[in-house]
Parts: sequence; structure tokens; C-alpha cells
Amino acid sequence: MNYPQENIKPYGSEGRKAPQVERMFDNIAHKYDLLNHMLSMGIDKYWRRKAINWLQPFAPKQIMDVATGTGDFAILAYRMLQPDKVIGTDISEGMMNVGRDKVEKYNLSDKIHFIREDCTSLSFESGKFDAITVAFGIRNFEDLDKGLREMQRVLCPGGHLVILELTTPERFPMKQLFAIYSKIVIPTLGKLLSKDKNAYSYLPQTIKAFPQGEVMKEAIAKAGFSVVSFERLTMGICTLYTATK
Repeated sequence: MNYPQENIKPYGSEGRKAPQVERMFDNIAHKYDLLNHMLSMGIDKYWRRKAINWLQPFAPKQIMDVATGTGDFAILAYRMLQPDKVIGTDISEGMMNVGRDKVEKYNLSDKIHFIREDCTSLSFESGKFDAITVAFGIRNFEDLDKGLREMQRVLCPGGHLVILELTTPERFPMKQLFAIYSKIVIPTLGKLLSKDKNAYSYLPQTIKAFPQGEVMKEAIAKAGFSVVSFERLTMGICTLYTATK
């Protein structure tokens, strides 16, 4: 199935989406954490903790954090769950280099590893991981269905998937407030601080276009997952999706 956000690209319609996304995140890597926490007003930290709390009863030992970016989710997952290993994967070396500096600073280089991977064609063997997490990156997939199928493939039977993604609120007044915030505040601050006007125009567009709620739940189930559910957080600004293989 072709989803609307798959056709949105940061730097124009020519060429594939994935190389453009890679270039964009390489460009903004040095300011990504600052902007991420500022634009979410720090609420993203609560969302991450809630997602990882869902995994705690299952005590996963091998975790892959897809679209790991600068590694915040991978680091928090290790601290809260104490697995044997966390592998962070991303197409942007610029983002992962920031993550590598963090894990070295926290003396976690032997527990958290970063590997450049295309989420639609993972190099890992089937059934390798107990849990897979994706925080605020799945809407950047070039092919959502293929990415979901690949994550299902590399999960072990009974393994768990956790996805956090920004979504468009459905109810008044948050729907109207978020529309103004995403159209004006996010692009303006992004341009000022990251110096890449395209990146922070692209990101709000993908939030609006990305499948939400029941549509996303159906896409996850179609990829081979069971017990799929979702929960809207902070009046619908973010949605937590969970599933089991």
C-alpha cells in the first residue's frame, strides 16, 4: 500500500526518499536533540519512558532501536531494562555519531552499538531480537509496509514491537493549536536553529500525512503482528503502538 507520507521528501520530488532523509538528518544532527526537546517542551522524555515501561514485564535481552537517531531511546532502554545488548540502527551516520559520543560519555559503548541499516532491508538474521523499538522515525520510512515486515522478520517468536510517533490531535482545541504550532512554530524555530529550512517544513508535513490510529494498527497487523493496540498520549499529539509477533 502506498501511504501519503512516503511521497513527501525533504528536498524535492526527484529521486528516492531515503537518500534525502539521510542527507536531512546528517544536516541537522548537531542541533537535533536541542530542537527535539525544545519543540516537545520536554514531554518526549515522558513518552519514551511510557513506551519502555510497556516492555518491562517481558525483560527483553536483545533489543534493536530502529531509526535510533542520536540514541536517546536506546540509552534509556538500556538503563531501564538492563538487556544484554541494544543495537541502534539508522541510515544517518551523522545522527549516530552524536549517539556514539553519548554512549562513550556514559561508559556504555560495550552495551549499545550503532550500525548503519536500511530499515526496509535489514542485514540481521530472522528471529534475532526480543524487542524492537521505533521512536519518532517510522514516518520517515521510504516503504512503511516493507519496514514493518522486516521488523517482524527479525523479531523472535513472541517478541514485542513498540512504536512512538507524533500524530495529529483529533479534538478541539488541541487540533487547532497543533495545526498552528506545526505550521508556524516548528518551521520557524527549525530554520533559526538548524539552518535547514527544508527539514522542519518536511517533518510537520509527514506528521499530518502519516497513517494514525486504526489505519496504522491495521498496517502493523498486516505485517504479521498480533495483539496490536494503540494509545493516544498528551491529547493526541503522540501515539504509542504496541504489538507482539
